[in-house]
Amino acid sequence: QSVSYLTGLSADNLIVTSTTQDIIEFNQNDISTTNNFNLILWSGCYNIIYQANLLLEGVNNKQNLSELLIAKIEGSARFVRAFTYFYLINLYGEVPLILQTDYHQNATAKNTATPLIYDQIILDLEQASALLAPTYEDNDRTRVNQFAAKALLARVHLFLNNWEAARSYSSEIIAAHDQYELLAQHDQVFLANSREAIWQISPIGWGNSFSHTRDGNLLIKTPTNSTPIALSKEFLNSFYKQDLRKEHWTDSIMINEEYLYYPYKYKVQYDYSGNITEYSMVLRLAEQYLIQAEANIQLNKLEEAINGINALRERSGIPKISNDLSSSQLLDTLLVENRRELFNEWGHRWLALKRYDKMPSLNAKPNTNFTTDAWLYPIPYSERVKNPNLTQNPGY
Repeated sequence: QSVSYLTGLSADNLIVTSTTQDIIEFNQNDISTTNNFNLILWSGCYNIIYQANLLLEGVNNKQNLSELLIAKIEGSARFVRAFTYFYLINLYGEVPLILQTDYHQNATAKNTATPLIYDQIILDLEQASALLAPTYEDNDRTRVNQFAAKALLARVHLFLNNWEAARSYSSEIIAAHDQYELLAQHDQVFLANSREAIWQISPIGWGNSFSHTRDGNLLIKTPTNSTPIALSKEFLNSFYKQDLRKEHWTDSIMINEEYLYYPYKYKVQYDYSGNITEYSMVLRLAEQYLIQAEANIQLNKLEEAINGINALRERSGIPKISNDLSSSQLLDTLLVENRRELFNEWGHRWLALKRYDKMPSLNAKPNTNFTTDAWLYPIPYSERVKNPNLTQNPGY
């Protein structure tokens, strides 16, 4: 029930090999208000927000905590709250803005206008950036730092068409060569504490001895693990034959005399040895190149935009784009590069289709029922029963 998986189903990179109705509804862009996967996604977000609010209220009491620890906890909690609200409003639109733990008030909270939530997201991220250190303790990239906050700020400002701010934040991260770099070897990108990683999640969070990521466990097909999805032929055909991303980040298996391709950014499907080699990637440097390039296009800095796009294309072994493309042609090229680079990562394809007004193209998927109302997911029925003040999205 992750953002990566469910938005991947909703977009056009995946085909479904499952008969589970909740999965099929996401893939066909016809989600019922009683869909249990949708409920878990929604309630999981608010569970995380509650924990962040609880931390913020706790450190305000200070007790015997050092100022350094207070700053670390507050900065991390504000970042996580902002990160979660970013996905809530982009998946559901107007949602309740909950900033405290009083369940009497929270239980009847009304939907909040999206601009007000964006204001809170920016405020949280700016404060997180000021509170957090610029480096990683012991190079542990599962703990957010100042650059993680700035990376999300770059994305938020991009979504708000604040091109100068998006360009400024992404450029600052790209220039931090002492900590970040585009790795030449694609198989190294998703390793634990990769130098391309801005923020990752460790399998340790499972609370047991599993050493594999949830991404690898869910997506990798094996003779004994028939995963519920495969990569669509249309998506695979978007790659150049020599594209190293296709070579290293996809793989195939023959099932019923047919080759099915699957995402292979993570190489470990199952492991309980305790030897963790991969972390789930949440924020990484390549996205900042795409953000910077898009901002540069919108600011008519086309040469700089082309250089940014070509940095990713050169890393992937495909031809550079020419210098004579127009702004609209560059934006189309950027959308394709976004798809190739960030597939199956945190909803990038779904959100890009929405921002570029390309979602009607989803009608080309088999059996889909896409309408403009499907741009937002439904507020779960059970949540509206508990809280009658919640307004349902159009079309549901």
